[in-house]
Amino acid sequence: MNDTPRIRTVLSCTLLAVTVTAGASACAGSDGHPLSARAYDAADQLAVNAPADGAKADPEKPLEITAKGEDGRITDVTATDEAGHHLAGELTADGQRWRSTAALAAGARYTVRVATEDEDGAPGARTYTFETAPAKRALTVTFGPEAGTYGVGQPITADLSLPVKDRKARAVVERALKVRSTPSVEGSWYWVDDKKLHFRPKEYWPSGARVTVTGNLDGLKVGDKLYGGASKPLKLTIGDRIEAVADAGSHYMTVRRNGEVINTIPVTTGKPGFSTRNGIKVILGKEYYVRMRGTSIGISEGSSESYDLPVYYATRVTWSGEYVHAAPWSVGSQGVANVSHGCVGMSTGNAAWFYETVRPGDIVRVVNSYGDTMDTFGNGFGDWNLPWEKWRTGSALVEATGSPVATTEKARLRPLPI
Repeated sequence: MNDTPRIRTVLSCTLLAVTVTAGASACAGSDGHPLSARAYDAADQLAVNAPADGAKADPEKPLEITAKGEDGRITDVTATDEAGHHLAGELTADGQRWRSTAALAAGARYTVRVATEDEDGAPGARTYTFETAPAKRALTVTFGPEAGTYGVGQPITADLSLPVKDRKARAVVERALKVRSTPSVEGSWYWVDDKKLHFRPKEYWPSGARVTVTGNLDGLKVGDKLYGGASKPLKLTIGDRIEAVADAGSHYMTVRRNGEVINTIPVTTGKPGFSTRNGIKVILGKEYYVRMRGTSIGISEGSSESYDLPVYYATRVTWSGEYVHAAPWSVGSQGVANVSHGCVGMSTGNAAWFYETVRPGDIVRVVNSYGDTMDTFGNGFGDWNLPWEKWRTGSALVEATGSPVATTEKARLRPLPI
């Protein structure tokens, strides 16, 4: 028989044909036209490899639907899980077989709607439901920081429960991690190592932004027999833009709120041999009282550089122990010389003001020091010291050239005209 006219008719009516299991008629037409009839039950024309006895399907195996015999053909297949995610698949040109081209989710319930036609062009339909077995290994993600209000420099962190080394698997994970900001921003994830990612915008977060972070990994195939698990979403609010610039050359720190100078403070920074790190640092936290000992940074107890001091109004900027804090013992040198062991010191009154003014996520930038530049990772949040173009290359979705990685996943296909 001549297939061409029939294929054209079916292509124009496929979407309606899928819904006929609810009792609706197919495309309207003149009396006696095959497509004007109610869709018949196509169960006898189809074979499906999904279990029908309540057993769980193996998510590692593709879903296949085959037309039996030569008196019918498949015209369309729609497979979705309970979350509304479509399962991509490919239908052969002769309409005899549909096969999923994307991995099934683990622990999911699928509804599959199949549209067919017989040798006379009359439409048929059949709906199947089945469940997939849960994952034996689940990759979960924990987002940071804790929910709350933060400064404009606060990166978002994603800690994975298992290492992910393969680039393709990393791309799957990264696509499932969603960061939404109001107002919107341009941003990107960066793989710090096999188990940790950081997200930052191209520029600092806008003041007043509301940020929501979600992970859509649950049930998603990541790699060989590895599937994603559920994750708890995160919501952040971004406060005023607070930036402190400590100039080790002039011995003053200038603090701005939303671009306006709100204080200029005489300070002392690290002396030779203990120079304060240059670059952008993000406030990690605030501690009213800290006991600071020279042994914590490698100074031998009893040596000429040894110290053991009670310190108040300490604002932490590195995990290794660099703070902005009260240093009443060096007031005479503040605004004049650098005499600290690496911290930014100031009077108790100024330190109290700074402590009360800033919050985690605010920016402290050190300039004109003889120290090294702040590490990008590992000693706090030095994320902003990496230029944006280099930051983007830390994403599994971006090639080393800075171009997006091309995707080859096939969409749902219908028969091609012959």
